[in-house]
Amino acid sequence: MPGLTNQTFSMIGIDLFSGAGGMSVGAISAGIDVRVAVEADPHAAITYRENHTSTCLLDQRIEAVQDVPLGRRDRKIILFGGPPCQGFSTSNQRTRNSDNPSNWLFREYMRLVRMIQPEWVVFENVRGILETERGVFFQKTLRALQQLGYTTSHWLLNALNYGVPQRRFRLFIIGSLQGISVPEPPQVSGQPATVYDAIGDLPILRNGAMIDDLPYRCAAKSQYAKALRGRLKSCGNHLITQNHPGIIARYRHLPQGGNWSSIPASLMANYKDRERCHTGIYRRLNANEPSIVIGNFRKNMLIHPTQHRGLSVREAARLQSFPDSFRFCGSVGFQQQQVGNAVPPMLAHAVFHAVVDVERGTTMCR
Repeated sequence: MPGLTNQTFSMIGIDLFSGAGGMSVGAISAGIDVRVAVEADPHAAITYRENHTSTCLLDQRIEAVQDVPLGRRDRKIILFGGPPCQGFSTSNQRTRNSDNPSNWLFREYMRLVRMIQPEWVVFENVRGILETERGVFFQKTLRALQQLGYTTSHWLLNALNYGVPQRRFRLFIIGSLQGISVPEPPQVSGQPATVYDAIGDLPILRNGAMIDDLPYRCAAKSQYAKALRGRLKSCGNHLITQNHPGIIARYRHLPQGGNWSSIPASLMANYKDRERCHTGIYRRLNANEPSIVIGNFRKNMLIHPTQHRGLSVREAARLQSFPDSFRFCGSVGFQQQQVGNAVPPMLAHAVFHAVVDVERGTTMCR
């Protein structure tokens, strides 16, 4: 992402369901003045405020939002965000249906679209929304935007193709009130960064580390890491879940790229049927490849490539493409959740950059 120094803003942004602010980071870097954000989770809201001091944050449920304090509407508005995606996730089969009330929050999203009538809308969600209830939520979202007068474009994008060292798919629906179709963002060239490229310069840590700030271990291992470091000499959020010695004993049997299947059955006795474990459980990352999805990395037991411990919050943030200057707040569990739930800022940047380019007339396609 380009630096934010001397940034010239081309549009006004509104971030709904903002979480810690990953999409806002990408939007700002693409030239969008994010003036208002809405986030109901109090822990994510604290992190958002810490990192986006010039944005007005409405820390309330979206159902309660009746006014959005934008100030002077001197530029076109882009409203963006995605309703909670847990109900659409392919790893959450129990609530992946129309009975999950969270799956209907897109109605509140559309209520604000109707109220504000932004020139642009960017709706984001997980790939599973295309499959849940045979895609009914995806189709309802498209139709709702089209009925409000928006021309829609949509893409399923892999973050790996946009500079993020992680295989992570996200769906984006773009709505234009000006009758514009937006072309899919061009993919970046060259080989994607690996896990080692991304985190190889970060400190060596112990199981259960709770350190807020440490100097870098060495020089950045890639242009990717160098860009996220900026001019910092140290960074924070070196927090790791404290695992029981029995869990650490399991880690020691895992090769890079391996998962629970490499753990001796004698160490997995508490699992009633270990053959039904998800392939992502007890997964040691491969240093020489991009990461798998950074989701609930504590619950899934994602393991450092060479150290017998879970990932630190900062390591996971690096793999999500957050700059090292971004500070996560709250307990280790809340920080891990904020990182895992976020849209990778570099992926968000690519999407917003595509919209900004069209708005500026450089790639207009009617």
